[in-house]
Amino acid sequence: MKYAIALIAFLMGGWLTFDGTHAFVTGDYVTPKSGPNAGQLGPWSRVIATVGISPRGNSAKALHVILGCCWLAGLTAFVIRPSFGWYALAGSSVLSLWYLPIGTALSIVELVLLFLPQIKSTV
Repeated sequence: MKYAIALIAFLMGGWLTFDGTHAFVTGDYVTPKSGPNAGQLGPWSRVIATVGISPRGNSAKALHVILGCCWLAGLTAFVIRPSFGWYALAGSSVLSLWYLPIGTALSIVELVLLFLPQIKSTV
């Protein structure tokens, strides 16, 4: 279970950090190059737009990078000091629920795994 928790944290943290940094450097996120969704952002963009954050603005890009770094820091802490890392990953998971659809699904799976008795008992 700990490997699954670590893998999800690595995927979420790595992707959010990469995509946010990519958006800062190139001016836009990684989006489909062709097809009906070419150049469009995912459903997460509508979620943050409803709270007044421009999906392609610097605030959203910074949110990606900061949240990605939180995931990676939580992963590091989980490996080194599981009790602190548990809280960091749980917090990162909750804070990533807006990242529809894949981020939401992975965050829910991460929370379920973190609350399994064999994992929770190590906290």
